[in-house]
Amino acid sequence: MGTLGRAIYSVGFWIRETGQALDRLGCRLQGNYYFQEQLSRHRTLMNVFDKVPNVHKDAFVAPSASVIGDVQVGQGSSIWYGCVLRGDVNSIHVGSGTNIQDNSLVHVAKSNLTGKVLPTIIGDNVTVGHNAVLHGCTVEDETFVGMGSVLLDGVVVEKHGMVAAGALVRQNTRIPCGEVWGGNPAKFLRKLTDEEIAFISQSATNYANLAQVHAAENAKSFDEIEFEKVLRKKFARRDEEYDSMLGVVREVPQELILPDNILPNKSPKPSQIG
Repeated sequence: MGTLGRAIYSVGFWIRETGQALDRLGCRLQGNYYFQEQLSRHRTLMNVFDKVPNVHKDAFVAPSASVIGDVQVGQGSSIWYGCVLRGDVNSIHVGSGTNIQDNSLVHVAKSNLTGKVLPTIIGDNVTVGHNAVLHGCTVEDETFVGMGSVLLDGVVVEKHGMVAAGALVRQNTRIPCGEVWGGNPAKFLRKLTDEEIAFISQSATNYANLAQVHAAENAKSFDEIEFEKVLRKKFARRDEEYDSMLGVVREVPQELILPDNILPNKSPKPSQIG
């Protein structure tokens, strides 16, 4: 970023701070009668100076996730609730059709003791389970990283490799194709079966479809949400004997039909809501 760019960035920062500064001044003037509300600074996508996240338009990033700095997220990938992808001192690349599940952390290393540059590279159709930590490592296409596992600097998980839940994979470890590693420190456990290799791809597909549903829900306006609440209340199912005692006759709601492909910018029609 050049001198002009930094100047523009600084002016923008000052403008954004002005509103909160005025709010603090107004609170002081009101004395004991003011109500102070802390404003959240959370941003799903955040740049670090000239490093800006590049997220494909068909990817899903949950509202409570944080994608920061030099991060690239490919088509059909999903970054779930509470995840942090921090590409500040190096880059993060997430391929297509990959899911990084809730509360996972992906970070990078500027260099390690051997002087190697260590970005984090995650391939296509990868599943990263909840609460996993990936730091300066490479995870190749169609691999599976279990819940709560930790991959340290320089780790390479080859295609169709699997890291068991809760494993700690030490620095510079290479997990070969078709193997399951687990434990602390992680060691070779066994070979993957054909069914397990097929499951890795299916898991990525399942999460890609689920992400479209969540994207559609998160894209709904306040009016749409309130309208659905009214419909659910109107068509709520009750016990027939209970309704008979009250003399209530209820309309039978239409069956909920979920389209195979839900676009993020479209929400279900009222007639499809049960």
